[in-house]
Amino acid sequence: MFKILRRQEMAQGTVVLNEIEAPLIANKAKPGQFVILKANETGERIPLTMADSDPKKGTITVIYMVVGKSTALFRDLKEGEGYQDVIGPLGRPTHIEKVGNVLCVGGGTGVAVLHPITRALKEAGNHVTCVIGARNKDLLILEDEMRAASTILHVCTDDGSYGHHGFVTQVVEDVLKKETIQQAVAIGPVPMMKAVCNITKAFNVPTLVSLNPIMIDGTGMCGGCRVTVGEKTKFACVDGPEFDGHQVNFDELMLRLKAYCEEEKHCYEDYCQLTD
Repeated sequence: MFKILRRQEMAQGTVVLNEIEAPLIANKAKPGQFVILKANETGERIPLTMADSDPKKGTITVIYMVVGKSTALFRDLKEGEGYQDVIGPLGRPTHIEKVGNVLCVGGGTGVAVLHPITRALKEAGNHVTCVIGARNKDLLILEDEMRAASTILHVCTDDGSYGHHGFVTQVVEDVLKKETIQQAVAIGPVPMMKAVCNITKAFNVPTLVSLNPIMIDGTGMCGGCRVTVGEKTKFACVDGPEFDGHQVNFDELMLRLKAYCEEEKHCYEDYCQLTD
């Protein structure tokens, strides 16, 4: 069992943080990598990119939004309880180097994935401008942590309840008009990443994105996590999860992510009825 040492509900309880005892994974984990978790014997394998790792404590941290039965099972695990299985670290880590001015953009729970990458880029000596956003103030996560990890932090909310009133793309375009950026990283909902990449492409700024396709085994065997990048088929679990955002077929990715939405909805509703 992989024990949950700390549990925190965030964003009105729809987002949950778990700090998990996993010393072997924590000792090897690098920014950008992910783990696959399973709550119990009959649970699904769910991939989550790590929001943090601490080799000294022997822990990894994941942050997830409750969207279906499996993440509801994760939510119902208490401190002291644990996951049956945690496998990792998986995927290719983010390539970290000093390039100069870097722009990091995060939306929703993508901010959790962006956090260790932003921190590592700053520690490498880069000037890191970060833009994070959410639908409203209550759904914003890790603001303090992102402020510490960034040189400059911009906060956006769609409804204007906090920070800049509007989408992250508006601030991204303003930054690119005022500054020369050598590298961008965008992580969040697929439509957001697509929109950011459209803007950075116009400014000729190389942009990394972290993709979250349907995934099963996490080792490249099943082919479920295939994505089209530069008109070639790639597997997010072994070739990614990070790719050149200007080469990703985002429209295809969005269609594939909708494949099991109805089944996911029904399973979640059935689980909620059983647990009420």
